[in-house]
Amino acid sequence: MMKTSFKKYLYIGFVLFALYELMIKHSAAEAATQLGIALIFDPFDHAQPWKERPTWQRGVLLVHLAILAGLVGYEVGSSGDLIQGIKDGWNGK
Repeated sequence: MMKTSFKKYLYIGFVLFALYELMIKHSAAEAATQLGIALIFDPFDHAQPWKERPTWQRGVLLVHLAILAGLVGYEVGSSGDLIQGIKDGWNGK
């Protein structure tokens, strides 16, 4: 099992990489990918059950997940191919 401090560095690294992808390269899809990978490396104590974690830790992870879901939703919603596919399906093409 990985040491907690090493997991924190991996988590922070992937979050920073996601910020780079979003802010510098303007790629929401890549940012979402990096944020999803970051969640694998939960920076908090894995042995502690979810309900026993401090509220701020749960908040950090839930905000992280909400941002990830928002980026995925943005990518799906802004895809011209998806919108055209829905229109084609609706019109029976």
